[in-house]
Amino acid sequence: MVADNIRHIRETAGAACLRAGRVPESVRLIAVGKTFPPDRIREVVNAGVADIGENYVQEAIAARDALHDDRIRWHFIGHLQTNKVKFIADWVTLIHSVDNARCAEELQKHALRLGRKIDVLVEVNTSDEATKFGVRPEAALAFVQSIAALSNITVQGLMTIGPFTDDIEASRASFRLLRSLRDEMNACSVTPAPITELSMGMTHDYCTAIEEGSTIIRIGTAIFGVRAKRDVAVQA
Repeated sequence: MVADNIRHIRETAGAACLRAGRVPESVRLIAVGKTFPPDRIREVVNAGVADIGENYVQEAIAARDALHDDRIRWHFIGHLQTNKVKFIADWVTLIHSVDNARCAEELQKHALRLGRKIDVLVEVNTSDEATKFGVRPEAALAFVQSIAALSNITVQGLMTIGPFTDDIEASRASFRLLRSLRDEMNACSVTPAPITELSMGMTHDYCTAIEEGSTIIRIGTAIFGVRAKRDVAVQA
C-alpha cells in the first residue's frame, strides 16, 4: 500500500510540475513519519523515499536509533526548542523550522563545536494564523540576513505551512508569498549564495504548492494513512 501511495504522489506531483513548466526532478518528496513506527518508515525507504521528516526531537531520535539506515536523510520539520538543538545538531540533514534568533545562535554554537555546517530553512508564517510558528513575512528578509552572518549556518531557503482550508486560492496566495519573499531575498543578496529551497505543500495542498514553485513537499497522511492521536506525554 505504501509503495502504491508513493507512486500516486509522484504521478500527481509530476503532473503539477508539467502544468507549471517544471521537471518532476525539481521537487523532493519528504515522507513525514510522525507517530508511525520504524517498520512503517522502513517500508517507505525501501519504496525509494530516503528523505524522512519528523516533528518532534524525541521521536526523531527513536526512529533513527531503531532504523540504523545510512540511506536515510533526516529532516526536522517541527518547531525546534532551543534546549533540544543539541540532540539533533550532529546528524539532521536539514532543519526546516528556524524562526528565532535564539534557536539560530544555539545551532551556531553546536555547529562550531561539531566542526560542521548546518543547513536550515527559515519558517515564515504566510497565512497570518496565530496558532502557527514562523517569522512574519515583513520581518523575514531582515531575519534571514541576520542569521546568514553566522559562520556555520547555511540558509538554504524558506518553509511555510499553508492554511488548513479547502480554498485552493487561499493556499496559492500563501505559497506565492513565500516564493516572492525568496525572490526578493535573492535580489537583495541577503545570503552569500542564492537561496533555492521552498519547503511548502502537504497532503491537502502539495499540487498547488508545486504549481507555485515548491521544491520540497512534506507528505504524511497520503503516504502512511491517518495518524493515531499522539500522547502529549511523549512530546519533545
